[in-house]
Amino acid sequence: VNPDIPLIGIVSRLVSQKGFDLISYMMPEIIRENLQVVILGTGEHQYQSMFNYYDSHFPNKVSARITFDSAFAQQIYAGSDMFLMPSLFEPCGIGQMLAMRYGTLPIVRETGGLKDTVIPYNKYTGEGNGFSFKNYNAHEMLNTINYAKQIYFDHRDKWNGIAFRGMEKDYSWRNSEQEYSKL
Repeated sequence: VNPDIPLIGIVSRLVSQKGFDLISYMMPEIIRENLQVVILGTGEHQYQSMFNYYDSHFPNKVSARITFDSAFAQQIYAGSDMFLMPSLFEPCGIGQMLAMRYGTLPIVRETGGLKDTVIPYNKYTGEGNGFSFKNYNAHEMLNTINYAKQIYFDHRDKWNGIAFRGMEKDYSWRNSEQEYSKL
């Protein structure tokens, strides 16, 4: 890992539902960027093969572990700068909440639980706890990654503020229980 380059973490089932066709389409562009990617998961053969290919051909940019390892997953959540979750649909989503707890900024597609929990950074108001894109579109995903990267490099104070807001958010049952009691 090059500590001067943002690290994108992915911990997921490697299946179409999770948006891996978008990632697959944009991997050549992603590896050309000033970024690193670490992937952990198992799933559909085409995605496992793709990540293994990039791992073997671009070892300074991509690390893929095609397995499930909960201890390594925690290291990815904690050690990444960004957490990519471009799901086609996502009823709840836990990965983005775990990432935020560690101060890792999520980049998600606005759907289901991802839209409910990730408030996109607003450069005018300073609000937000991550980054998001609306349409299920590979170029829109890459533009959002590049926007996050630009904030990371050019506005580290804002980046840190986004991370702290994500870390402060309480998604526990205790919070849900209090909201339910108010109803």
